[in-house]
Amino acid sequence: MAGWRRVVPRSLRARLTMLAGLIAVLVFSTTSTLILALVPGNLRETLEARAELAVRRVADEARAGRLPPTVDEPVRGEGHESAVQVVDEQGRVLAASIGVGGRGRLAGFVPDGYGNVADEEVLMRPPGTRRAPPEEYLVAAMRVRTPGGPVVVYAAVDLAEVRRSRLLLNLLIFIGTPFAVLVVASVAWFAVGLSLRPVERIRAQLEEISGRDLSRRVPVPGSEDEIARLAATTNATLGRLERSAEAQRRFVADASHELRSPITALRLQMEAECVAPEAADWPEVCRRVLVATERLAGIVDELLMLARLDAGATAERRVVDLSLLAADQIRRRAGGRVPVHGDMAPDAVVFGSPVQLDRSLTNLLDNAVRHARERVDLRVAVEGGQVVVTVTDDGLGIAPEDRERVFERFTRLREGRRLDKGGSGLGLPLSREIAAAHDGTLVVEDSPRGARFVLRLPRSPAPADGL
Repeated sequence: MAGWRRVVPRSLRARLTMLAGLIAVLVFSTTSTLILALVPGNLRETLEARAELAVRRVADEARAGRLPPTVDEPVRGEGHESAVQVVDEQGRVLAASIGVGGRGRLAGFVPDGYGNVADEEVLMRPPGTRRAPPEEYLVAAMRVRTPGGPVVVYAAVDLAEVRRSRLLLNLLIFIGTPFAVLVVASVAWFAVGLSLRPVERIRAQLEEISGRDLSRRVPVPGSEDEIARLAATTNATLGRLERSAEAQRRFVADASHELRSPITALRLQMEAECVAPEAADWPEVCRRVLVATERLAGIVDELLMLARLDAGATAERRVVDLSLLAADQIRRRAGGRVPVHGDMAPDAVVFGSPVQLDRSLTNLLDNAVRHARERVDLRVAVEGGQVVVTVTDDGLGIAPEDRERVFERFTRLREGRRLDKGGSGLGLPLSREIAAAHDGTLVVEDSPRGARFVLRLPRSPAPADGL
């Protein structure tokens, strides 16, 4: 395997060119083999047919006793050297075409029986010459009975055309094939290079893009092909990375600010009390420290859960009845500033993480209680294949232009900051992230009073496992 990797080039352009060259070699080799096997054979069969036709024509004349001393050439006007002889049983030439009458018999073989045509390749001088070097001829022969006795009719046709065609084919194959393969490889090299030129521009642009500056984009060719779609997808990915990096920077900055504020307040408070420790009300100091610590712990918990959701981490999941979770939430809030009224449907089961779903309900109810005047309504219903959780308060509500902003991390509207200065602005974004992680949605819908948050999750066909 390692040796094969050393042979195959790393460049895609070189690999495709090599592949095109190998395919061209295979195609031309196969074609050349077929041509060499078929073309000379077909020419020879044609000459055999002509020689046999000449033999039968002269044999018919001899059988009828009309044999002249001089016989016409068998393939006259075809560009072939040919000759005909009629020889008796004693080897005497009784008739012949011009040029072979005064020489011996054209071939020494005699066909078996009468009326059968046999042929052989023999070396003989061309008709009409005495000193020319011998050449290959195809000689056909047939033994016939004539009024003067049995004779053998010979017809010879030179194989020069077969030799010329074979030579020409060899030249074309052994010289033309490498040239054709070279042409194919060159065309493939330039075509692939031309096709990959936009890819090289994309690569060069990506190489210059750093994590600090994701605003740059790769060039999109106007060819509307796969490379153009690759460039468009790359730009879309860079856009998502840029937005993600910007959101991460804002997240880090906001998280630092949100964590720094309670830590600074806690530190200043402790420093102030330590100036005159004998005059400090330490039980009250401890109470305020615990409140600040709980706020810090809540912010850290929400940040950790958001980080896990962003990273795609999956919590342990099972079938959960949201009506039971909602009822538990109402029990825990009994005796609070604002009562929570429930309306629970049976079999409101979903498949998910009980911890995350309970956290989502907690955040939604905390937000509703914070803004409500006298009551909060919590409704769990089953609508088709969904479980719908609705949390409605009787507060001032949310303006339509702010209904998406409330799901941005660390975003707190003016009313929220006035009612609760200790909020982190992470509860609603975390609830939406939990909904998305469970293939659901969380939106703000119109309400005749206050704000209405609607959580929709896919319903599970299996019964709940219990809390």
